[in-house]
Amino acid sequence: MDKHRGFPGRLPGTDFQFVLRRANKGGATPLTERIRYPDRRPPDKRADAGFMQALWEHFGEDPFVRGNLDAGRLSWLFGREVIPAEDPFDPASYEAMLRIDVNVARQTFPEIVEDS
Repeated sequence: MDKHRGFPGRLPGTDFQFVLRRANKGGATPLTERIRYPDRRPPDKRADAGFMQALWEHFGEDPFVRGNLDAGRLSWLFGREVIPAEDPFDPASYEAMLRIDVNVARQTFPEIVEDS
């Protein structure tokens, strides 16, 4: 499992986790597309925005390996702002390649993913 050095471990001042310390012995938790309902709690929305900002600052438009990024946190963005960067895509692999869909990310998080 690749570890993303310099990537924040969690949202500052909260318990919202962004990365894992070690690989799961049973294998990677599969990524799934989670529905973000409009009435989600403000702390959950801040966690999504904080994670998106960390992804954007760390990777930008370049493809990246899933590695030690938290599956639960990724799943809130997966299928919209974060999409597979390879075909076939294995959602249960630490080696899976992902990328930010810049157009969708700009619409959802305009204050983070600004026009170049």
